[in-house]
Amino acid sequence: MHITLEIWRQADASSEGEMRTYQVDDVSPDMSFLEMLDVLNEQLNAAGEEPVAFDSDCREGICGMCGLMINGEPHGPEVTTTCQLHMRSFQDGDTITIEPWRAGAFPVMKDLCVDRGAFDRIIQQGGYISVNTGSAPEAHSVPVPRDDAMRAFNVATCIGCGACVAACPNGSASLFMGAKITHLGELPQGQPERDSRVVNMVAQHDHEGFGGCTNIGECTAACPKEIPLDVISQLNKDLRTAMRHGH
Repeated sequence: MHITLEIWRQADASSEGEMRTYQVDDVSPDMSFLEMLDVLNEQLNAAGEEPVAFDSDCREGICGMCGLMINGEPHGPEVTTTCQLHMRSFQDGDTITIEPWRAGAFPVMKDLCVDRGAFDRIIQQGGYISVNTGSAPEAHSVPVPRDDAMRAFNVATCIGCGACVAACPNGSASLFMGAKITHLGELPQGQPERDSRVVNMVAQHDHEGFGGCTNIGECTAACPKEIPLDVISQLNKDLRTAMRHGH
């Protein structure tokens, strides 16, 4: 395959960025998208040019580091992470536009790398539970209804990649935050801090400059883990309850 790439290049957070065009030949349809970028960077290194900076870690669809806007879609045309996207999703001769996440709360650090520290700070404001230290309790010592356990497990699959924010016209992180709130809120261990958790996390979300949710649904459509939209309803319900309780 012969691919033309239009890639956002930006030297650092304080520099102006621009789109640049590159050609990559002999691309195998079986390559992952990141492997194709590796080939491009090998070409650039051989030519004495600065390689394109992009984030990746596990390359197994687990860590969420590989977030890219590909032809205007978070992670590209498939419902998966960028590292699990393969070049067979494109055609020989295609032109592919690659950009970093576009959101005020995710400032560009270099090229395709953005600072997603805002997510970490939201988690720090409420993503914990009260536990007793010591040996692990027996698994069946705290009964949890099966439906609650499955719902908690399913929404806990959120990997914090930021695709929901990149897809949202408002730049809202409500799907990410709703997944974390719902995950802990469904379990008995998450009840002691349930009210304070949601209030603190929402306050940090707003402080970081994320937008408000208007239930457009682009977030869940872009989510590689298919987190359902109803976690935002759970988030709002928990917030209203906490406010009634005086938090």
